Amino acid sequence: MGRVIRNQRKGAGSIFVARTHRRKGAAKLRSVDYAEREGYIRGLVKEIIHDPGRGAPLAKVQFRDPYRFKTHTELFIATEGMHTGQFIFCGKKAQLAVGNTLPVGELPEGSIISNIEEKPGDRGALARTSGNYATVISHSIEDGITRVKLPSGSKKILKSNCRATVGIVAGGGRIDKPLLKAGRAFYKHRAKRNSWPRTRGVAMNPVDHPHGGGNHQHIGKASTIARSAVPGQKVGLIAARRTGLLRGTKKIKE
Repeated sequence: MGRVIRNQRKGAGSIFVARTHRRKGAAKLRSVDYAEREGYIRGLVKEIIHDPGRGAPLAKVQFRDPYRFKTHTELFIATEGMHTGQFIFCGKKAQLAVGNTLPVGELPEGSIISNIEEKPGDRGALARTSGNYATVISHSIEDGITRVKLPSGSKKILKSNCRATVGIVAGGGRIDKPLLKAGRAFYKHRAKRNSWPRTRGVAMNPVDHPHGGGNHQHIGKASTIARSAVPGQKVGLIAARRTGLLRGTKKIKE
C-alpha cells in the first residue's frame, strides 16, 4: 500500500483550490432579451482591464436599461482592436464589425468570431482564450444550423441563434515569449492555482507514485492506464486511444 498520490490529493481541494480572490468576475455575453432577439442594443466600452489568472483582457461595457432609468455593466472578453470609448452593438440587426455580438446565423461564411455560445443563451463558451478565434464555415437555413471551425481544428454544428462576438480575442502571442526564469513561472502560476513546480513521477520513490523507484529514472511499465483503474494507479496516459508522435498532417473530416 503506497502513499496517497498527488492526483488523489487534488480531488479534496484544500491547498489545490483555484486562487479567485483578485479575479474580476465571470466574462459573459449579455443575457438574451427582446432587444437582442429582434433588433440591437448599444453599449459603451468604459475600460479594458486585466483579470488575474486569465490570458485575455476583459472589457467593461455599459448598457442602458431598455425599460428603466439605469445602466448595466457587463464584463466581455475584449477583442483585438477594442478601445475605451468605443460603441459596440449586440443583437440580430447589429452591423458586422469587430467587437459586435450577433447570432452566428447572421454572419457571412468565413467570418472570424470568438466567445461563441455552445447552446443558445449560455452567454459564451467556445474560443475564449487570448489570440483564439473560430471561423464560420457554412449555414443550413432550412435546418437552422451553422457549422463552425474551432481553434482546435475540429468542426462543430451549432444552432444558428447561438451568439458570437466578431473578431479575435485580444492578448494573442502571449506564449510566444519564453518565461526564461523560474520567478516568472512562479508568479504566473501563483495567480492561477497550486500547480507549479511539478515533480515528475519517475523522480519519486515507489511509495509516492506508480512510476517511482528503480535504478534509472524510467516508468518500467506501460504509460497507458485503463479508465477503470483505481485512483492510486491512475497516472500517465489515461484511456489513451493512441500513443506516440502525431505523424503527417491533421485530417479534418468534412
